[in-house]
Amino acid sequence: EEIKYCLELSDSITLIFGPEFTGRVESVRDQLHDINHYFYVGEETPSFADSYDCLVTYCSSTSPAVDLTEEDDAAIYFSSGTTGFPKAILHSHKALMSSCRTELHHHGQKHDDVFLCIPPLYHTGAKMHWFGSLLSGSRAVLLRGVKPEWVLQTVSEEKATIVWLLVPWVQDILDAIDCGEVKPEEYRLSQWRLMHIGAQPVPPSLIKRWLKVFPHHQYDTNYGLSESIGPGCVHLGVKNTNKVGAIGKAGYLWETKIVDKKGNPVQGDAVGELTVKGPGVMKCYYKNPKATEEILKGEWLYTGDMAKMDEDGFIYLVDRKKDVIITGGENLYPVQIEDYLRAHSAIKDVAVIGIPDQRLGEIAAAIIELKERDVCSEQEIMDFCIELPRYKRPRKIIFDKVPRNPTGKIEKTKLREKYCGGRLVEVQTTK
Repeated sequence: EEIKYCLELSDSITLIFGPEFTGRVESVRDQLHDINHYFYVGEETPSFADSYDCLVTYCSSTSPAVDLTEEDDAAIYFSSGTTGFPKAILHSHKALMSSCRTELHHHGQKHDDVFLCIPPLYHTGAKMHWFGSLLSGSRAVLLRGVKPEWVLQTVSEEKATIVWLLVPWVQDILDAIDCGEVKPEEYRLSQWRLMHIGAQPVPPSLIKRWLKVFPHHQYDTNYGLSESIGPGCVHLGVKNTNKVGAIGKAGYLWETKIVDKKGNPVQGDAVGELTVKGPGVMKCYYKNPKATEEILKGEWLYTGDMAKMDEDGFIYLVDRKKDVIITGGENLYPVQIEDYLRAHSAIKDVAVIGIPDQRLGEIAAAIIELKERDVCSEQEIMDFCIELPRYKRPRKIIFDKVPRNPTGKIEKTKLREKYCGGRLVEVQTTK
């Protein structure tokens, strides 16, 4: 359903897909009336598609005669919305080029650098971080897989100097080293100079642990969102490792401002909404002017994230105005999971919140209130969620009453206080 929705909303006429999507594409193909070309990446091309490899091999080497300006539309990225459907984020060529310049500057990339990036490439962080390689003329390596031995082996064999990682992958590498599953001395890692980590809050203890194992590494992080062409609008910088826990200051070519409910700058270290301004701000939410007006006010992009600034000008995230759960660098919106679970015949009410998890940062926990006299097990709920994309499935099921205020809104603050205050902090995630 989401594939169909995204393709129709974006006015797409061509679909490129791999083997993991063949079944889903085939199941909705008769509903995709505007798609006139299917290209398959992989072996054994389905009968309804053409080979992408053949397309690349036999296409013309002559550039198309198309005149472009920097303000022309370049790409649409999708970001889940609180309505349960993704929003289409329209970016210009100017925004993509600004991302190249920002990442080149932040990473200090040179022609002889090798950047190792791990997909998924629908994630703007994974896509934009290695864009600096395009301007520096250096090499970018994409690794499909996150096993610790794969990462270290690729760094060794490809002579990677910069590696982009998420918090769970960093923790997996350190755990594998601690238990002896991988041994750093068996790999050629001396050229690896920068470990860039992001896409979710970074625990200071994790960085301290990393630097004990890799003391020669520079560490860096930043902050961004799909509406700002991904990472880089706020940047820490390798010289500021004493500020671990901060997301940084305004990034290269960017401005930041923390504002109150009226849009006025807050004073001192007061908490307010983080807003950003720069060449990477989206043009609009495609075909959604109302949502665009809510987030774009003049040249400023309202991020929905609550933040504060210290006396040195470094920004710290405090809370999220939106109900987003960040799990392993991916954004989950509770309403999508809640709407799905409400279809279960035994469920009276449900609320989904993020609870702490040592590896993923947060996991989705579903607090489920059953109908009177109905009985349901945790495994039954897990089985019911099998049709959800794997990353959207709740990792913890809690049977309890769902509190609502007099206006009917779920009181998630009470649930977070109850379930994030210690009793479930050490919970084991469900596989």
